[in-house]
Amino acid sequence: MMNAPLRVGETTTVPVALGARAYDIVIGRGLLTELGKRIAALKPGASAAIVTDETVAARHLEGAEAALTAAGIRAIPIIVPPGEATKSWRMLEHVCDRLLEARIERNDVVIALGGGVIGDLAGFAAAILRRGLDVVQMPTTLLAQVDSSVGGKTAINAKHGKNLVGAFHQPILVIADTVLLDTLPARDFRAGYAELAKFGLLGDAGFFAWLEANWQDVFAGGAAREHAIAVACRGKAGIVARDERETGERALLNLGHTFGHAFEAAAGFSDKLLHGEAIALGIVCAFEFSTRLGLMSGNDAGRVAHHLAAVGLPTRLSDMPALRTDTDALMNLIAQDKKVTRGKLTFILVRGIGQAFVARDVDPAQVRAFLAEKLS
Repeated sequence: MMNAPLRVGETTTVPVALGARAYDIVIGRGLLTELGKRIAALKPGASAAIVTDETVAARHLEGAEAALTAAGIRAIPIIVPPGEATKSWRMLEHVCDRLLEARIERNDVVIALGGGVIGDLAGFAAAILRRGLDVVQMPTTLLAQVDSSVGGKTAINAKHGKNLVGAFHQPILVIADTVLLDTLPARDFRAGYAELAKFGLLGDAGFFAWLEANWQDVFAGGAAREHAIAVACRGKAGIVARDERETGERALLNLGHTFGHAFEAAAGFSDKLLHGEAIALGIVCAFEFSTRLGLMSGNDAGRVAHHLAAVGLPTRLSDMPALRTDTDALMNLIAQDKKVTRGKLTFILVRGIGQAFVARDVDPAQVRAFLAEKLS
């Protein structure tokens, strides 16, 4: 549930309670300048490799390096191309080679400075190099600040689908500097909003109603934005603490993702369809499919589609010309989803807004018929 809204300029700390691997999510404005001080406090004497992409480097790398240097920390930048295609075997090898060339040792730290792609790639490299390096997540997009930087999921994509090669590797710190969102392109901010809305839709109807009333203030920045990020982070931190390895409740965070990941793969993991845009489509499909199965009555599916469309997100497959695909192709991609168990399809479905649940052994024929109709 929601706590009182933050005041502008107030920093809040959300703990992720994982025993010996517990860490903090720090949320506020201007936190990039504190990066070195916070890492030095956690890891005195460590060197730091900053993994980032070309777009983020142009805006924020100089500030990150200055903050580290001021704290007496050796900083090594590793810059990769932007975009979902960077989550690949080739770029994983490149990052690992650069970390080894820089002589990053086990007691050093990897900083993931970027969006979800960088968080996943840098986090996975840290998980496997020298059998595990500490990682600090410094998310620069709304999507990464409310979702992918928290919880330790790291991965790259394979030709068979999204995030199929990866590891659970918790960070030692997450720093969500909301100033970094001020330079985010509008399309990327909208894409991140899909993950923000997801938290209300899966388990907090009150938060979704608050977003319906206050989304324009969230987009404008200030206290409403920071409040929304803090609510989402508290929600995710609680779920991760209770189910770190996704054996139960954590699967609810995949609301919209089984459909959405298939849409992303069908679009070639490109900027034709951003992750958050695919998740918006996937969430609408999850609500409409749940209605089709008779799991809920009323017009919650319409309410969800209306809100996501109002903020500028795609809600119909026909909105996305990049999705030139067919039912067979989408069903093959869904069959590779990580939640598939012994060949049985698993979806996160809903009984209403804020009432998501894990549905195992979903009938593929019903999914196929639903997708065929959506694509027609």
